[in-house]
Amino acid sequence: MDHEDSEQVGVPAAAVNAVGRRSAVALATALGAGAAGLAGGMGRAFAQSGPYPGLPRRPLKFVFVCHVTLDPFFVPTVYGVQDGCAAFGCRYQWTGSQNNVVSEMVNAMETAIDEKADGIAVCLVDPKAFDAPTARAIAAGIPVVAFNADVPKGSPNQRLSYVGQPLFESGYDVAARFMSRVPKGGHVMLSIGVPGSLNEQPRIDGYIQWIKDNGNPVTYDVVNTGVDGATEISRISSYVLSHKNLAGIFCGGGSDTYAAGFVSAEYGLAKKGMIIGGFDLFPQTLQYIKAGHTTFTTDQQAYLQGFLPLQQLYMYKLSKGLVGPADTNTSKAYVTSANVDYYLSKSRFEGSTRSEPA
Repeated sequence: MDHEDSEQVGVPAAAVNAVGRRSAVALATALGAGAAGLAGGMGRAFAQSGPYPGLPRRPLKFVFVCHVTLDPFFVPTVYGVQDGCAAFGCRYQWTGSQNNVVSEMVNAMETAIDEKADGIAVCLVDPKAFDAPTARAIAAGIPVVAFNADVPKGSPNQRLSYVGQPLFESGYDVAARFMSRVPKGGHVMLSIGVPGSLNEQPRIDGYIQWIKDNGNPVTYDVVNTGVDGATEISRISSYVLSHKNLAGIFCGGGSDTYAAGFVSAEYGLAKKGMIIGGFDLFPQTLQYIKAGHTTFTTDQQAYLQGFLPLQQLYMYKLSKGLVGPADTNTSKAYVTSANVDYYLSKSRFEGSTRSEPA
């Protein structure tokens, strides 16, 4: 139900009918007398009342191909997939790679095509590797949508939509909001787990573009901090200890944001005025914000990155392609000490509990 429909709840039927008649007359006037029958039919359709059966439940199988299948970030994503399947009667498979190995993801996608999946959702973390399997899936009548990470603009990839945060813009916006707090002439570290990866590199590029657009108010180094917590903590610690003038650590992913918070707690960085932050809602990151060791993190609505691709694929199959998938921005809300308590409450939508909302 859209916003306009929702406002009709509780309105007397006569008023609804009157609105329907006015709309019909206006439409007939605009299109000519030949449209009168159409307009009248529309008025009758909008005036109907009574229970509706809803969308049919179909045992379709959708395959989600992720680059880090066990990453805590994707816990609410999987919950979103599960809830979509429960609503529409579908099934799902969560597969891909545990450690961002693109070839493993491509193999998982090829297997899904061979097994005639009804649809595929994939994190497009490589600019070219998924072009061929996507084209093969589309040719076989299997819709493909991207989630969490997308190919660059102008790519020949045939995916039907992208559901997730616009990553370059998110890095730019974070810099505008938080890097602007760094004293002019200060030095910051930009952390990235996998240089070139399409789920992190655009954020780093956004950071850098903001710096350039604002007259280079800070200096920076881009540091490859790795993909596992222990390595990230070690590399961030080493950088901090060797750069006494450091004024901020800005991260490109969830794991390194957690690691930066860990290092900040170890050395009291944020409490000394350093800006520490990045992306995603790791439970440890939220606790570091609460304790004052991390300045901020960015919420990109991981739950919706599961539910919406599932919904789009289901509707595409149900409508035989008439209802096409659409690019969807899953937001860029910021978590700071001012609102972190809301995020610390137990919620399936944030992945902190399996329980469905009451």
